[in-house]
Amino acid sequence: MLKKIYIKNAKAKLFETDTIFNSLYPIDIQALAKRHWTPIDVAKTAADFLAIEPNTKILDIGSGVGKFCLTAAFFHPKNLFFGIEQRKKLVDIAKQTQLKLGLENVCFIEGNVMEINFSEYHHFYFYNSFFENIAGTEKIDDEVSYSLQKFNSYNIFLYKQLQKKPVGTRLVTFHSLENEVPSNFMLVEAKMDNLLKFWIKTI
Repeated sequence: MLKKIYIKNAKAKLFETDTIFNSLYPIDIQALAKRHWTPIDVAKTAADFLAIEPNTKILDIGSGVGKFCLTAAFFHPKNLFFGIEQRKKLVDIAKQTQLKLGLENVCFIEGNVMEINFSEYHHFYFYNSFFENIAGTEKIDDEVSYSLQKFNSYNIFLYKQLQKKPVGTRLVTFHSLENEVPSNFMLVEAKMDNLLKFWIKTI
């Protein structure tokens, strides 16, 4: 029993600051954290809003190296967190970090968001993973192609998928241009100078 408490407390310390948590990643991945990976406090706050009851399935759209899912899963062990990411390298790193943390309520999926069946998930987190398709923005790497056409296609797809979701569906956006948010989602709260927004589908 004491050993389990010690292990849990040791893991909790990893989530105290972004610097500590990011140290779990390779050096080149750490360098991308400020621009591309969800901060710990944002992940905690978003997860608190999304994980409203046990066994809720929450999807991170463009999960990168899994920082949101891993943080959310640690603080909400009775919920299930899924991340969809198109880069195999980032998915592999996310899975390796999951093993280090010993988290079982997380699943990382390699693939394109347009291949995901949104009916399988209850609520959603979106840290504007489509934005790097816009010219002049900072890219994660050069392993995928970028275009304004992709940006528009992804946003239209996500908009339509969210539009189909039932009343009560929750969405958290971070640094979003809100192209993907249907009009039947009501903004219920905003934080961090309106960069972090909380939505609920009402109609």
